[in-house]
Amino acid sequence: MPTNTNRAELRDFLRSRRARVSPEDVGIPATVRRRTPGLRREEVAQLAGVGITWYTWLEQGRPINVSSQVLDAVARTLILDAAERDHLYRLAEVPQPPVISDPPTELPGHLDTVLEALDPLPAMLVDARTDVLRWNRAYAALHPALVSAPPGKRNTLWQLFAAPEGQPRIVNRDEQAPEAVAGFRYRYSQNAGDPRWQDFVTRLRTASPLFSRLWATHDVAPPHLCDKHYDITGIGEVILRATSMELTDHPGVRLVVQTPADRRSRENIDRLLRRAAHL
Repeated sequence: MPTNTNRAELRDFLRSRRARVSPEDVGIPATVRRRTPGLRREEVAQLAGVGITWYTWLEQGRPINVSSQVLDAVARTLILDAAERDHLYRLAEVPQPPVISDPPTELPGHLDTVLEALDPLPAMLVDARTDVLRWNRAYAALHPALVSAPPGKRNTLWQLFAAPEGQPRIVNRDEQAPEAVAGFRYRYSQNAGDPRWQDFVTRLRTASPLFSRLWATHDVAPPHLCDKHYDITGIGEVILRATSMELTDHPGVRLVVQTPADRRSRENIDRLLRRAAHL
């Protein structure tokens, strides 16, 4: 049940959403004139399949047991959209059930212009499962095998653990590996019902004993970015610092830009791009 901090917010939110829904919206004939707009509490309770006393106490923020199934019924009755449903769960302090996420929709072409404008900084668009969706010239020069891989393996986590031929050697792999797996499990727990995530984990555990061992620890942590140290054949060491930005129009998709951490890395990236231009 919500703490005192959220009870007033929950009360006001439910009242405002209830007032927004007209009887006609939910199939109730408008037979008599109403003193207040929207649905009555007893109508919300009846449509959601809960007791009027229980719903009244929920709206008042009283200490009652609240399940995700009942919250979903209330959300449907009040015609809440996805953001409002999430807000209801947070105010009621009820963990949200796993949601099977839709694959990213077709990304608009202007994002390619953004990626191109970021050259010579390596940049990519990546989804929550770390599948690489789009990239620019500098990222392709740094990761030629990754960008040419089939979609199921065009993935930064797969790159880190399955080490495909043609990828630059990751110098700080021992540091990155546990953090990457813990951060991936954090996102996995939000998509645990999605068979695409389950299939990816199964394939990666088969391909990488290290990933399998780290996955078995069940360590979990909010994802965070760390410096990546590459050793590129014929070029030398490149240290890149990543900056990640969520795309508000495409939930789950992030723009990741890698910035050289020092002068030598910047010079080596320039050398890498000149070499790639002559291939």
